[in-house]
Amino acid sequence: QVQLVESGGGLVQPGGSLSLSCAASGITFSSYTMTWYRQAPGKQRELVAGITRIGSRNYADSVKGRFTISRDNVKNTVNLQMNSLKPEDTAVYYCNARLLADGYWGQGTQVTVSS
Repeated sequence: QVQLVESGGGLVQPGGSLSLSCAASGITFSSYTMTWYRQAPGKQRELVAGITRIGSRNYADSVKGRFTISRDNVKNTVNLQMNSLKPEDTAVYYCNARLLADGYWGQGTQVTVSS
């Protein structure tokens, strides 16, 4: 049974930081591209950051220079370090694992940036 479990969300003030983590089980984690998406109320889900099995990274323009994605193929986790958070970063953040046509989603974790 495949599980992706996100953690680390919460309420933070503008300019603050949060670190999200996604723990994977039931897949050969090191083979999968791992991606963080987010969905704000009334908006479509959008890609935030991704990391391939060999460590290549890509970021949405809106988070470049502020967010950093990393993975640990021993612990089977993917992390998203979010700095200099803005109110527009408020969303539910989802973890995705993808290998060719095989894909899985986590349940999401809420991030709220507000004073």
